[in-house]
Amino acid sequence: MTSFFELLKTRRSIRKYLPKAVEQDKINLITRAALMSPASKRSNPWEFIIIEDKQMLLKLSESRSNGSQMLVDSPLGIVVIADSTKSDVWLEDASIAAIIMQLQAQDLELGSCWIQIYGRDKNELTSSENYIRDLFHLPEQYRILCILSIGYPNEERKPFLTDKLDTTKIHSELF
Repeated sequence: MTSFFELLKTRRSIRKYLPKAVEQDKINLITRAALMSPASKRSNPWEFIIIEDKQMLLKLSESRSNGSQMLVDSPLGIVVIADSTKSDVWLEDASIAAIIMQLQAQDLELGSCWIQIYGRDKNELTSSENYIRDLFHLPEQYRILCILSIGYPNEERKPFLTDKLDTTKIHSELF
């Protein structure tokens, strides 16, 4: 059994995937883990759109001018959205859920990559959020945080070297 620290060391952003579908039981574990993630006042503003359809993954790969293209070859995308009327900290709540899904994917020996949507643009005229909102016909109250690409890795990334961590970022008692 892998320790949580080992899981953190080995979780790296994966942008290349094998052409192999992610099994439904693994998708279920990833999404159920997200449903257990903490949320302010247990408001649970997050929701998740599971995408396996190649045409929709292609459309999602065009949600940013760069940084979303790996979705073309990804067998699975999860769009992380949140109902902004349920919580004023929907951004934080959805972020926690997204990283929990990434860690669960890593534990299942899947790779993942966070594709930032919130605050990004598809082009000069359209925000990434509005592009995705239109694709899924989402009501205005729903905000789009990110898309997670998930699949079996087709690249190897070295784990973090713990002796290279910048421990000057840790302060004790005072800054």
